[in-house]
Amino acid sequence: MVALDWRAFKRDTECMVKSVEGIYRNGKVELVEPLAEAEGSRVIVTWVHPAEPVDLRERGIDESQAADLRRRLTSFAEDWDRPEMAVYDELPPR
Repeated sequence: MVALDWRAFKRDTECMVKSVEGIYRNGKVELVEPLAEAEGSRVIVTWVHPAEPVDLRERGIDESQAADLRRRLTSFAEDWDRPEMAVYDELPPR
């Protein structure tokens, strides 16, 4: 386990935070887009587990209801996908 110097971490991350998608293969992360300006920089890698399929019947809806729900929620997607909205993912459940 590596101990982090949080003061140095805070100092190093105050300037810029950028999220870039990548794929982990053979012990390395392959970024989807290049980050030439980040060469030699410290990074934090967050692993995103693939979502499990949703059993619609278990949720009490059918395919057409799910399609209608997706269509109606599409207008919210742009806001939900904004990086600053990630803070709400950290809130404890009520």
